[in-house]
Amino acid sequence: MGVVVVTEVLADELPAEAVEEAKARAATLLLAFRHGNQLAFDRALDRLLDEHVEREVTTLLTWIAAEAVRKAYAPEVGDRVLRSMARRAPRDTGAVLVEEDGVDAARLIEAVAAGEVAEVRDLVSATPDTTFLLGGLLQGVAMMLPLLPEGELAGITAELRRRHGGVPAGVPEARAGV
Repeated sequence: MGVVVVTEVLADELPAEAVEEAKARAATLLLAFRHGNQLAFDRALDRLLDEHVEREVTTLLTWIAAEAVRKAYAPEVGDRVLRSMARRAPRDTGAVLVEEDGVDAARLIEAVAAGEVAEVRDLVSATPDTTFLLGGLLQGVAMMLPLLPEGELAGITAELRRRHGGVPAGVPEARAGV
């Protein structure tokens, strides 16, 4: 029996039937750019702007670039290349912090605790490299674990396993590979 994956369609998500057309648009734009055909590039870009499909093509170009980086570099090297590119961006373009020092995991934990969904969204969206943000969050959780009342951790882990289809509640951690 196969695994059924349920996905939620977002309001701005590219409809499945438009993906191939958008890929062709992106490929046309990339070919013109790659071969230095400024006239063809400008014409293709003008057509996209006139048709208001910038989001579709930007999404596909980003996907293509991410795939190229993934295939060309080991994960840790690819991340370094992308961080280096982001650091080279002109300061006045609204550059986003990508360094470890630019991440505020404490503010994220406080926003989550206060139920400030908009602030959590803002913090995550302002951090394209979430490696350090998630690392800080995990460190914070690890520091809080000893403060939990007796038995609370077992209840939390059982609920997480139940929600995410992991090991059923009641199965000893040794058998679960923990």
